[in-house]
Amino acid sequence: MPRENYNDLMAFIAVARERSFTRAAAQLGVSQSALSHTIRALEKKMGVRLLTRTTRSVSTTEVGERLMQNVAHHFHEIEAELAAVGELRDSVAGTIRICVSENGAETVLWPRLAELLPRYPEIKVEVCVEPRFTDIVAQNYDMGIRLGDELAEDMNSVRISADMQVAIVGAPAYLASHPAPMKPEDLADHECINLRLMSHGELYPWALKKGEQQIDARVEGQLVFNDTRQVLQAALAGLGLGYVPQEVARQYVASGQLQQVLEDWCPTFTGYYLYFPSRRHLSRAMTLLIEALRYPADGKLKTAGVNSTRTDGGPVGIIDGHCTND
Repeated sequence: MPRENYNDLMAFIAVARERSFTRAAAQLGVSQSALSHTIRALEKKMGVRLLTRTTRSVSTTEVGERLMQNVAHHFHEIEAELAAVGELRDSVAGTIRICVSENGAETVLWPRLAELLPRYPEIKVEVCVEPRFTDIVAQNYDMGIRLGDELAEDMNSVRISADMQVAIVGAPAYLASHPAPMKPEDLADHECINLRLMSHGELYPWALKKGEQQIDARVEGQLVFNDTRQVLQAALAGLGLGYVPQEVARQYVASGQLQQVLEDWCPTFTGYYLYFPSRRHLSRAMTLLIEALRYPADGKLKTAGVNSTRTDGGPVGIIDGHCTND
């Protein structure tokens, strides 16, 4: 393929990754019609169809998926190397793409970014909020944030939050007409707001633990969501009991809008981790972000300077706005 067609391949990769001509065009800084014309011309030159288009979605064909898997990471490595060369200058700059759940973005990532970015105006961060586990390598993300104990062996990980306890909560109006459960079996008499695991399509069982007793409670109710924020809102509306991270519900419990039940059965899980491929070149911008996010052993958060990256894997928890045991 002539060198002048490399830009066409980059355009294809953007559309395949975003699964949208609109989002890809915005990312590339071109019009949607121009991008569509580029893809059609590329398919004509190659003699194969790379994308399947409908009125609502864009997906790769079998040939397109093969091209995406075998070519995309090479372009990503070239971009990373060019960024590394560019870092020989004095200022810290670069773009970092991060995939994270909504809860992780709100409770961990954003507060640290708000401190870091004003000090380094040439660092750009693209945050993609996903309710399901995403393959950060295949989707060309630099880093990901999630809970879970199944990080791939070729991933480095850095702990970025404290342990998290879950809470079972309900509105006072709901509990006034439904006696608070005293033991896990009592949940069968309640409207329980379920969370569906986007990666597996299954309903998330409520993990309960008291001493040596452990129960995965399969609860039932009228409502099912795929994000804990919606579970929380339904609980606030008095529509049943919700199983959410305690940190998410804390302010509403403190204000009296929610009440906790079965507190002695609610377990604690290990918190969030930032993870990235072990073979990934760490730019100065990425190193700064890692140190800004790193959760210190003494629990006292502060924005750090540029240091060598310490990685620490290990088991992590299983409750979040998306499935964390993916």
